[in-house]
Amino acid sequence: MKTWRMGLALVALLCALLVCTVAGAETRTGTCGANLTWTLADDGTLTISGEGAVNNYSYTSTYTNGSYVYKTTAPWGAEITHVTIEDGVTSIGGSAFYGCTSLTSISIPDSVTSIGNNAFRGCSSLTSITIPDSVTSIGNSAFYGCTNLTSISIPDGVTSIGDSAFSDCTSLTGISIPDGVTSIGDFVFYGCTTLISISIPDGVTSIGGYAFNYCTSLTSISIPDSVTSIGGCAFRGCTSLTSITIPDSVTSIGGFAFYGCSSLTSITVSDSVTSIDRFTFSGCSSLTNISIPDGVTSIGDYAFSGCSNLTSISIPDSVTSIGYAHSGQRHQH
Repeated sequence: MKTWRMGLALVALLCALLVCTVAGAETRTGTCGANLTWTLADDGTLTISGEGAVNNYSYTSTYTNGSYVYKTTAPWGAEITHVTIEDGVTSIGGSAFYGCTSLTSISIPDSVTSIGNNAFRGCSSLTSITIPDSVTSIGNSAFYGCTNLTSISIPDGVTSIGDSAFSDCTSLTGISIPDGVTSIGDFVFYGCTTLISISIPDGVTSIGGYAFNYCTSLTSISIPDSVTSIGGCAFRGCTSLTSITIPDSVTSIGGFAFYGCSSLTSITVSDSVTSIDRFTFSGCSSLTNISIPDGVTSIGDYAFSGCSNLTSISIPDSVTSIGYAHSGQRHQH
């Protein structure tokens, strides 16, 4: 009888341990900020609750099958599918969801004011996201490589968009930049190959280097009078861009700015521009004519090389030097 009772007790203990193990497998929990907790359900749904900022995290890199795979070091790991951030959270930390390739949806509350660097980088299954009106800044590379992101609404309160914020978002077709943004940083829309249109507000004063590099579906863009500088390679490889007007407010255009814009048939250069840098219009094979304003004093190396349909060009008296043209011969005006 004693043996039987001991056996029964052992079975009951094992059952209890099994229940605890199964229960433990259903959810994982932890902290992700001074007053924040996270819970990950077995279906891949992550919930962050409490008050304050989500911690900044780093990321790991693993070389697999000829390429590097990057994943967040956040305690929930990279296998999450849905994220719910509850009201009270004020910021999404850097690299918090970096490399979460199975993440399909996220809910961000109005209490969030900033999205950190690399926050959603490489979230290649994310198709859309709504950023609340409370957000004022989007960090560097925040949505870099979100290759299935087709639409995103940037609220009017945003004043800062970091470098490479939307680089390689290859499914993004259109985006509107709010009036509070004063500069478009480097690489912001680099490689957004399906981006057809974009609205740049009047308050923007500079367009960074590589900002729209290889936006191969971009057909037109309006540069407002507030812009004073266009960075190097800003529109490089925009092969569908047919025309562009550079306003009088622009005083400098970086090298390679319109390199390889093979559909560009006409361009109006601002009267305020004093120099045309090297390779600026190189490879614009559809360009038939261009008017260089009187204020220009120098034309850089290969500025118009590969412009095979350029039939005429008027060089003003103000130009004192012209760089290498095609075959290494330097010309002086």
